[in-house]
Amino acid sequence: MMTITQDSVLATVPTQLLIGGAWRDAEGGATLEVHDPATGEVLASVADGSVADGGAALDAAVAAQAAWAKTAPRDRGELLRAAYEKLTERSEEFALLMTLEMGKPLAEARGEVAYAAEFFRWFSEESVRVHGRYAVAPNGATRLVTMKQPVGPTLMITPWNFPLAMGTRKIGPAIAAGCTMVVKPAHETPLSMLALAKLLEDLGLPAGVLNVVTTSHSGAVMEPLIRDPRARKLTFTGSTTVGRRLVEQSAQGLLRLSMELGGNAPFIVFEDADIDAAVTGAMLAKMRNIGEACTAANRFFVHESVAERFAAGFGERMAALTVGKGTESGVDVGPLITAKARADVLALVEDAKSCGATVLTGGSALDGAGNFLQPTVLTGVPMTARMMREEIFGPVAPITTFTTEEEVLAKANDTEFGLVGYVFTRDLSRALRVAEALEFGMVGINQGIVSNPAAPFGGVKASGFGREGGFEGIEEYLETKYVGIAL
Repeated sequence: MMTITQDSVLATVPTQLLIGGAWRDAEGGATLEVHDPATGEVLASVADGSVADGGAALDAAVAAQAAWAKTAPRDRGELLRAAYEKLTERSEEFALLMTLEMGKPLAEARGEVAYAAEFFRWFSEESVRVHGRYAVAPNGATRLVTMKQPVGPTLMITPWNFPLAMGTRKIGPAIAAGCTMVVKPAHETPLSMLALAKLLEDLGLPAGVLNVVTTSHSGAVMEPLIRDPRARKLTFTGSTTVGRRLVEQSAQGLLRLSMELGGNAPFIVFEDADIDAAVTGAMLAKMRNIGEACTAANRFFVHESVAERFAAGFGERMAALTVGKGTESGVDVGPLITAKARADVLALVEDAKSCGATVLTGGSALDGAGNFLQPTVLTGVPMTARMMREEIFGPVAPITTFTTEEEVLAKANDTEFGLVGYVFTRDLSRALRVAEALEFGMVGINQGIVSNPAAPFGGVKASGFGREGGFEGIEEYLETKYVGIAL
C-alpha cells in the first residue's frame, strides 16, 4: 500500500479550470496561491479564473443540459453510488488534502469525508424516486398529470470551512435531478473541489455536466453568470452579507435560490439537564470545525442553578484541548483560516471583556507561525457584547445565565439569524414546547450535532431559505410541470 504524504496528495490534484470536460488554464495564465493556514506555506498555485472563463463554464453547462436531463435516473444514481464508494475508498487522501488547505485536524477531516460521501449515497437513492401524480379533475372531464423536471443549469458557490461536504451537498442532488453545474469554490480552499471534480470525471460524468471555476475575483466572475438568463438556479453557502447581495443580483432573472447563510446558535441548558451530557454536547456544538461553522453554538444560555457546574466542566474540557497543526498526532484544534479571521475573533473577546465578561480559560492567540487561538470560555457575558449578536466563527464560547423558560426563549430568539438551536433538558414536554417556540430552521435536543444527509438542512430569517439534504434536498433542483388532458 502506497504511503500517503503531502507531496503525493498534492501531486494528484488538478490546478486548472474544468470547463466542458477539459482542464485548461485561466485566461492569460493567471494563478492564485493556496496557503496552509498552520504554517503560511504555499501548497499550490491554481488557475485564477476570469469573467470570460466563467462565461465559458456557463456555456458548457448550457450545452450539456438537454442531454444530461434525458439521462436515465438509474444511470445518474449509479454514478453517484460509485462516487460514494470511491470517495470512501480514498478517504485518507481527501482528509489530508482538506487538513492542509483548511486546517482542521485529520480526525475531523476524516469525519467530513465520510459526511460528504453520504450525500452521494443518499442522492443516488433519491435519483430514482423523483415522481409526480395522476388525478381526476373535480368535474371528471380532465385528467391532471404532474411531472418533475430538472431546473436546469445551476450556479454553485461553496465556502472554505467545509470544502468537500458543501460541494457534495449541492452536487449530489443536482446530478440526481439532471442539472448541469458551474461550481465556484472558495479561493482559500479550492483543492478539495478540484480533486472531487477529477474523481467524478474519472468515473464517467459527461463533459460539461460539472464545470469548476477557481478564482480570487468571485464577485466579478459570478455576477454576470447570475444575471445571465440561461442560468436557472443559484445555490450559495456563506455569509448573510454576501447572500443578500446575491439575492439582489438574482432578482432580475428570477432564479431559483437556495441560501444557506450565517448563524447565531443558542445553546440552552435547563436546570433539569444531564450536565455531563450537556458539556459533551457543548464541546461538539462549539468545537466542530474549530468553531468555524454556521451551526456552531454561539451563545450559551445556562440556568442560574447549574451555571457554575456547567462552566467548570466546559472550561476544563476546553482547556484540555491540544492546539496545533492538524496533520500532527494528538492535535484537537487547528488554526483559523486566516490571520484576519483570528484577529476578528480576538476583537470579539476583547469587546466582551470590556463589557464585564470574565475569561475562564484561553482568550489569547498563540505565538509563532500559523493562525492559532486558544480555546476560550467566558462567563458573565452580557447581552450587549458584540459576540452575543455577531457570529463568532472561532473556538470561543460565551456563557450567560437565565432564570425562566420565557426569559431564555426571548433571548434566544432575539437575533436576526435562525439557523439552529440546541436544547438540553430531561423534560420531554419542555423539549417539544421549546423546539416549537425557537425561531430556527433546525433544533437539536440533547445533542450537539444536527447535520445529517437524511435530514433537511437550512434556516429561517437571515439564515436563508431552501433546504439541503433529506427528501427535500432534491426538490430544490426540480420544477413541477402540470399537464391537463381532456378526455
